[in-house]
Amino acid sequence: MEQRHLGRTGLRVSRIGLGTLTWGRGTDEHDAAELVKTFWEAGGSLVDTADVYADGEAEYLLGRIVDRLVPREDLVIATKAGSVPDPQRRFDGSRGHLLGALDASLHRLGTDHVDLWQVHAFDPLTPLDETLQALDIAVTTGRARYAGVSNFSGWQLAKAATWQLALPAGRTRLASTQMEYSLLQRGVEREVLPAALDLGVGLLPSSPLGRGVLTGKYRQAAPPGPPGSRGASEQLAGFVAPYLDDAGDRVVDALTTAADGLAATPLQVALAWVRDRPGVCAPLVGPRTAEQLAAALSAEALTLPDEICQALDDVSAPVHRYPDQDWSTL
Repeated sequence: MEQRHLGRTGLRVSRIGLGTLTWGRGTDEHDAAELVKTFWEAGGSLVDTADVYADGEAEYLLGRIVDRLVPREDLVIATKAGSVPDPQRRFDGSRGHLLGALDASLHRLGTDHVDLWQVHAFDPLTPLDETLQALDIAVTTGRARYAGVSNFSGWQLAKAATWQLALPAGRTRLASTQMEYSLLQRGVEREVLPAALDLGVGLLPSSPLGRGVLTGKYRQAAPPGPPGSRGASEQLAGFVAPYLDDAGDRVVDALTTAADGLAATPLQVALAWVRDRPGVCAPLVGPRTAEQLAAALSAEALTLPDEICQALDDVSAPVHRYPDQDWSTL
């Protein structure tokens, strides 16, 4: 698998990453082990998790698997901290919470460091410089090799990245930002992606397959999807539902037409589209089985013709008006 630099850093990652959101819930240890082994054998390296996935069980499973099946040095392990698992879904960006969460993550993962440590979300109640200081401490103490953020808006990302660049000798450059990005969700193109490109921050798209809708197995007229799928799951049906609408159907129709013309699958075309967008380092796929992962990895050999990219761009184009487009053209 092709490797890419993560942002403007020396860290190289596989251009498709493996996500672990369902580990410990819909994906047990046996299936998770098969996923990691399949991913590693295909040349994949970036595995992304978080301290709140299945209340820490995802990190624990990953640690057990790395011990038994895959050399630690072959993987780029990324995790996140800052989410607080309560009904209000609070975020805590305080230095104390973040560093305590990192130590707990390292214990579950069975390693002395993570390769990429990310703030899971912006905390408006904690001074941003305090949050960022936790990243600096993590890197200077060797507990993390690189640092990033997740779910930061455009201005939040720009402020954080600029703060870190203001004193290069004493602060850790932000390597990445993790955001949802797909043919069904192009909101990052308004401000997040331009800021990331300008500041040298790599984008790690989550849900690059539109929460599964871009595989073609969900349609507005026929919810909730096939048995065993996320759409048919009581836990995750609400996660899929926002994209089951007329706009989603139009994009899936265009994607299916493009896939037929390329002798490919909608999944391959959707993943190749987001993988090769400017500023993208590695889309994070979250398969439940090794078979689903193999289907995603098969997109590695596909490069979309310009005409197909333009057609998909047109059918999925978000409305960007003032102030996102040049005011002089309005």
